[in-house]
Formats: sequence, structure tokens, C-alpha cells
Amino acid sequence: MTKLQIKNLYKNFESTKILEDINLKIEDGEFVVLVGPSGSGKSTILRIIAGLETPTSGEVIINNKVINDLKPKDRDIAMVFQNYALYPHMNIYDNLAFPLKMKHVEKTKIEKSVNDTSSMLGIQHYLKKKPKELSGGERQRVALGRAIIREPQLFLMDEPLSNLDAKLRTQMRAELLKLHKSLSSTVIYVTHDQIEALTMGNKIAILNHGKIQQLGTPDEIYNDPANTFVAGFIGNPGMNLFTLEIISNTKVLFQETPIELTNTSHFQELIKKNNLTNKKFILGIRPEHLLLNEEKDITLSANIDLIEMLGNEFLIYANVRNSGSNFSIKVTDKCNLKRNDKIKVTIDIKKAYFFDEKTQKRIYF
Repeated sequence: MTKLQIKNLYKNFESTKILEDINLKIEDGEFVVLVGPSGSGKSTILRIIAGLETPTSGEVIINNKVINDLKPKDRDIAMVFQNYALYPHMNIYDNLAFPLKMKHVEKTKIEKSVNDTSSMLGIQHYLKKKPKELSGGERQRVALGRAIIREPQLFLMDEPLSNLDAKLRTQMRAELLKLHKSLSSTVIYVTHDQIEALTMGNKIAILNHGKIQQLGTPDEIYNDPANTFVAGFIGNPGMNLFTLEIISNTKVLFQETPIELTNTSHFQELIKKNNLTNKKFILGIRPEHLLLNEEKDITLSANIDLIEMLGNEFLIYANVRNSGSNFSIKVTDKCNLKRNDKIKVTIDIKKAYFFDEKTQKRIYF
């Protein structure tokens, strides 16, 4: 049983703030993903948990015990890196056996553990080979095996799949989730890939500039973003964000462009009920919730810049005429449009999100 808590964690490098007031509770058996752009502090959190970095302030607690002063070797934590970190001069058997040899485990037990772990990961035929003789996916399995064989109380994974090609990365995601289920282990997984985060995590923590922007389930993160950063970061592509000033019940300034509202009974009711006239917002709408060939609520005149075919759906990149603001539309119907076509795009207010113009935080009506 492994529970992890991070309390009021700060990390500074000289005068530069790397982490600011990080608070996390991770329950036993959870698979928690830390996701955010490069430089957001994800790997630093992992390194502090592992004992490879010292926090400026705050506590790291495992099973109700503060471990700040414990050396890395005494924390019973296994870490998997993106560059595999295998010993190139050792064969695969010795790479897997190394953590147990360091603990002076009996030779017969080591042999059994290596055989069991290598069979679980499908690498039992490579035990006599050196790492340079294996593919990237095979080497990553060895790195996972070396972590698993120790039977640690906590797994830390720092972008372990980022060096693999797209097809292998998808395959390895599924294998990692199967392993997690079979081991019932607690995992903290770092990635900058938000699709990876949505498909793998029980919980996701979104980081930016050293702060947690939102912590929640994949469904909560995608469908109930706390602010414009989360809205724009999560999704492929992210949420479209526009400036909106409500002039009256029938007129708005959309990206500084005057637009007359059409068939707006719901929007007019929203404006009247919440006294929104003469107020400014950031309006968000997912690409899949923009409508073509319909006119209701807010209807935009736009030009198509690019159309991407993504198998069973199309991604249209367009710009709002007169303002030049770029946005994207996702459609699943057959697309007969082409580049430079002029289109009408409708924002269904029932599917829209409102954010405060200054704080960028979500507003609920």
C-alpha cells in the first residue's frame, strides 16, 4: 500500500522559481500523470520525490512518513527515464539482475526474478544480448523490467515513451496500463503529450510555470477546464479561444468585429439573466462543437486556410474574416470544402465556455 502526499512544495534555483506551492495527494494504486509544456516543472517534481533534487521548502510524504531527508537509495522508489539509462557493457540479464545484486539477493532468487520479469515483458529471448542490439521499444521494456524487478513501493516515469515512434508509443501505452493493472502499483508519469495524459491517467495534473493549473480525471480536465491555459492545452487541437464583448441582446463584438446575433433565444436569455451587457469575456469552443451551414447564436464569416484529412474526420483551419483570428473546426461528415473557400461557422452557445478576461479563470452561468 503506497500513498504519496506533496505539501506546499517550492523549488527555486537562485532567484528563479521552478515550483510554486505544489500540493498533491496520490492514493494507493493510482496512475497519476503530470503534463505540461517544457519547463513547467514536471520532471523537477519527479526528481524531488526520488531524492535527486532538494526542495527549497515543503514536504514529500509516503505512507504518512516525511522522506525529505532520506537518501535516494533508501526511498524504495524506482525511476524509468526517457533515455532508458541501461548499462551498455552489460547484457540484458545483468541489467535486470543488477538492482537485486546490489541488495545481495541470493543467486537462485535473482535468476527466478529475472526469468519471471523478462517473460512478463516479452524480452526473455534477449537476455544474452547487449542494449545496443535491441530496438528502442525492446530497450524500454528492459528499463521497465529493471524497475519492476525491485518491487518498489512507487514507480516514477519520466517521459519513458518519448523516444519511440508513434505506432510503438501507442502499443507501449497499452502495455504499461496492463502492467499497472497486474502490479496494482502506484505510478507517477510525466509527459508533455496531452493525448498520452488523457489515455493513461486516472488523474491528471496540468502544470504551467511551476504551478498546478488543474487536477482532475481526464473527463473533468477535458470537459470542465478551470482556465484558458487548460482549455487551450488539452485537446487535439485545443479549444478555440475568442474575445467577446456583449453590446446588447442582439449585438456582440467578436474578436473586435461587430456581429449581429441570429436565432438567439438561449443566448439572449443568458445575457438578460446574468446582466452581461457591456461586459467582456474570453469565449471558448471545442473544434468539434463548431457548426457549418447553420445559423444560430454567433455566426462567423471565415476563410479556409488548410484542410487535414484524419481518416474518419477532417480538421479545418480557418480565419475569421476582417480580424484574421485563426481557429479550427473538426467535422466527421464528408468534407467537400477546399482551401480559400468562404464559409459560415456557428458557435452554439450551449456548448461554449466563458472565461474571465483578466484572470483567465472559468466563469459559470
